[in-house]
Amino acid sequence: LWAPGQKGWLEVSSCSNFEDFQARRANIRYRDADGKPRFVHTLNGSGVALPRLMIALLEQGQQADGSVRLPPAIVPYLQGVDHLAPV
Repeated sequence: LWAPGQKGWLEVSSCSNFEDFQARRANIRYRDADGKPRFVHTLNGSGVALPRLMIALLEQGQQADGSVRLPPAIVPYLQGVDHLAPV
């Protein structure tokens, strides 16, 4: 996510495949079709870094009247809300 105030990109989410690294330490196994125990592969992922996301939305969408225009790509997920207005 581009953050103009930081003049750089910010990570807002991540996902990685740890293969069997964590499973070996936790001894998490399954049995394959031949009945042989095997270590599972695990995924690691963060949700969304909401503070970073909100800061970027506010920074990039700020209007002169104090309202914030929201990116068209997220409007369908916000029940059609396309801006935030001061109360």
